Amino acid sequence: MHGLIATMNPALRIIGAACAVAGLLTASLALAQQPPAPAGATPTPGATPTADAPASASAPVSPAISGAGQVTHLSGTLVGRTDGQTQPRLLAVRSWVVPGETVATQGDTYARVRFNDGTEIVLRPNSQFKVEAYAFDEKEPSSDNLVFSLLKGGLRSISGLISRRNRDRIQYKTPTATVGIRGTHFGMLMCSADCANVPTVTGTMPADGLHVDVAAGQIVVTNPAGTQTLNPGQFGYVPSTQTAPTIVPPQSGVRVTMPAVIAAGNTGGRSVGNPQAGQAVCRP
Repeated sequence: MHGLIATMNPALRIIGAACAVAGLLTASLALAQQPPAPAGATPTPGATPTADAPASASAPVSPAISGAGQVTHLSGTLVGRTDGQTQPRLLAVRSWVVPGETVATQGDTYARVRFNDGTEIVLRPNSQFKVEAYAFDEKEPSSDNLVFSLLKGGLRSISGLISRRNRDRIQYKTPTATVGIRGTHFGMLMCSADCANVPTVTGTMPADGLHVDVAAGQIVVTNPAGTQTLNPGQFGYVPSTQTAPTIVPPQSGVRVTMPAVIAAGNTGGRSVGNPQAGQAVCRP
């Protein structure tokens, strides 16, 4: 069954009820759209979630599943489209996201995806995120590969096992720079005159370009104009590919925040982003 988290606000209870109904209606569709196991793979009993055995965000993912990651929390509408696909598919809690797929959140949607190595991504509303490449086998570190692209909008991420054993095989791409990570919890926001609803310290709309913030670990931001390393508590900004990444003071930085029920989740105590009240969310 889907769980439902909502505040005591009556309007949010209505939203939460609608979320639960939508989850039940789309669960069978999402399960039917799960990616097939690779040729020759031996399916593992219980590897594919069912309505009677919901996925656990903290449970290991069977290597028989060809999906890269699974939606664990969702508030609103989330769609995915793979390369060459003419029509997007509707994603629900427990849906798999596959390599080559671009997922998009709508104007009121937050979504959390947990990848097979434990990497977690939380997407803000009006975001587009693509799994450019993803390969992980717990027993074969040499196969590790993770390339994500944030095309627009914002995300927060906590790194997984790949970052601990093959950090140089991880890239987060954006239109203005590429981010490499070093065992990290960080945020990214890509603005193009579309970030008016993003909260800032100054109360002004974030400038166009890439904004990053680091909560733990370290990131390295690179583009043709230069490279900048950021440590915990630091903020960065990259307006274009022609301008080198720079560190900005905290009072000018933009921190990507998430609702409490999405940020806290139920993934072994890992929190992704600062809490915000007043959100209803579907989760396993």
